[in-house]
Amino acid sequence: MFHVLRFTGKEAYQFLRDVEKIEQTGILCRIPNWWRKRAMECSVEIRLGEKKPAMVGFDSLISMQPQLCVDGEALTKKDVELLLAQTEGLAFLKGKWVEVNHKKLRELLKRMDGMDTSITLREALQMEIGNGKKISADVGALVTNGAWLSKMLRNLRKPSGIRSAAVPKTVHATLRPYQKDGYTWLNYMQKLGFGACLADDMGLGKTLQVLCYLEKMRKSDKGAKTLLVVPASLIGNWQKEAAKFVPDMTIQVIHGKTSAQLAQEFDAGSAFLTITTYGMVSRIQAFQETMWDCVILDEAQAIKNPGTKQTREIKKLQAQMRIAMTGTPIENDLTNLWSLFDFIDHGLLGTSKEFHEFTKGLEENPQGYAKLKSMITPFMLRRVKTDKTVIADLPEKVEMTDFAQLTRKQTILYRKVVSDMEQKVRQMEAEHSISQFAKKGIVLTAIMKLKQICNHPDQYLGQDAYTPSESGKFQLLKEICETIYEKRERVLVFTQFKEIADDLAAYLETVFHAKGYVLHGGTSVAKRTEIVDAFQGEAYVPFIVLSVKAAGTGLNLTKANHVIHFDRWWNPAVENQATDRAFRIGQKKDVIVHKFVSQGTIEEKIDAMLESKKELAENVIGSGSEKWITELSNEELFSLLRLE
Repeated sequence: MFHVLRFTGKEAYQFLRDVEKIEQTGILCRIPNWWRKRAMECSVEIRLGEKKPAMVGFDSLISMQPQLCVDGEALTKKDVELLLAQTEGLAFLKGKWVEVNHKKLRELLKRMDGMDTSITLREALQMEIGNGKKISADVGALVTNGAWLSKMLRNLRKPSGIRSAAVPKTVHATLRPYQKDGYTWLNYMQKLGFGACLADDMGLGKTLQVLCYLEKMRKSDKGAKTLLVVPASLIGNWQKEAAKFVPDMTIQVIHGKTSAQLAQEFDAGSAFLTITTYGMVSRIQAFQETMWDCVILDEAQAIKNPGTKQTREIKKLQAQMRIAMTGTPIENDLTNLWSLFDFIDHGLLGTSKEFHEFTKGLEENPQGYAKLKSMITPFMLRRVKTDKTVIADLPEKVEMTDFAQLTRKQTILYRKVVSDMEQKVRQMEAEHSISQFAKKGIVLTAIMKLKQICNHPDQYLGQDAYTPSESGKFQLLKEICETIYEKRERVLVFTQFKEIADDLAAYLETVFHAKGYVLHGGTSVAKRTEIVDAFQGEAYVPFIVLSVKAAGTGLNLTKANHVIHFDRWWNPAVENQATDRAFRIGQKKDVIVHKFVSQGTIEEKIDAMLESKKELAENVIGSGSEKWITELSNEELFSLLRLE
């Protein structure tokens, strides 16, 4: 049985302080929760960034407002004076019981008077993982984000809450809702003075979002200069995407000549967007001397190792805005993560030494991972295809044309084959010794040779070294498959040439660090079944290289959600049948289809015809034969085959 006792404030205070001793005698006391939680004690709370600073950026000063609080409620100066005027014990203030301890109150007030009243935004954000100013440790205070800082971080973490930015009318595309959010987010990041990492999953349109952002910059600032750094294999892809979506944008490519020639071209140029490669940045001094309005890195994992010369040179670039694009944000090796953020938002994760000290304590304190994620999330936008809010708006199959650049060796061989064919046709016509049938033979033989050269010079030359650096397509294949490997996903690689299948498989083994399979017309029925069962099983089999004709129908390979057409069949129906090995009932993921095209070659010209003339594609090219090409006049034929 409990007995209710009636106390004065002074008696209650004394009793509550003695509860522990009373309970030790065996008497159970029922007391208010606010006493057990010590909620009536005064404490210092610091609110960071209550109001928007005059200028935004990592070095901007944000307000740091210390307040005396009781159970989360701030006390006014008048409240504090009232408490100091009362005798020690319990006082009822603002509907709460408050402990009046004059000595502690004066000590807290003294601490508050000695505090700074501002802090840089960078220091405020660093406190998330314990770097920067140790405010809470210095004064025993609870630190919380104020109204402006809370809203800003909330917007960055969820861009759909930001007021939507208008897409320029000069952009020839309709953005999907999540792409519009990404474009708006990039504009918001620039406005705040922050660098950004656009880390959307492969196939969600990072390129389009960045091009829209750049087009808005171009329209609003006539004198702006921007730099895009990409792997060499992606130059053609960016050129094509820009021509398609932002045709008014002026572009200059600095690649493919001597450093001296390229330096002169850059100095003489006035393009809004300069595209170059990672290797070229260190060779053109003017890149580092220019103050860029924006520097963008595509496949930004190229700077994941902070110790390499390439990474150090990239980080010397000066820019008002920095954007890193990667479909595989680095999550496992935290040194790589630090290097990425050292580029986009220098100093946010502290120095390399400070970050190393932080990571050393993660094994003992795994909650540090959550703090790190919370800290970087505002600066990294990542949408994945498995997210239902994104996937509901996506087609089930994302098809894209990837442009590979010919290497020097490929270019020389390609031009020689075309020249020899032209010369042979003209000579035989001049001698009246060529029949239509003979001409067809010469043309079709030349086309086959050109296709082989576009794949790899060694395929055409009958050699077996297959050095990756000698083929633009091999380099492009590596770029895409490295991303697939990091995500532990699977890919089908289709080719029409049986002779190159084993060499492609050998090369893919070096990329995936695991064996895959080869399936073509010579594969027995029993072996086919064995390959399909193994690929569809639980053990990780990263790839199969397949011939289009032998594997285009009848196979169920839904464990793959990536399809690469290494060379083109020039028949949409045949290619779609091949793609449908993965894109069929049972497929749980969106399928990403890559169609490789060698830039400036017959492959690109046929691809353009397939895209622009659907009727031609279905009625003429639809047979899957190149025989229609032989019916062209000489000038039409030579124009089609020549390297642009």
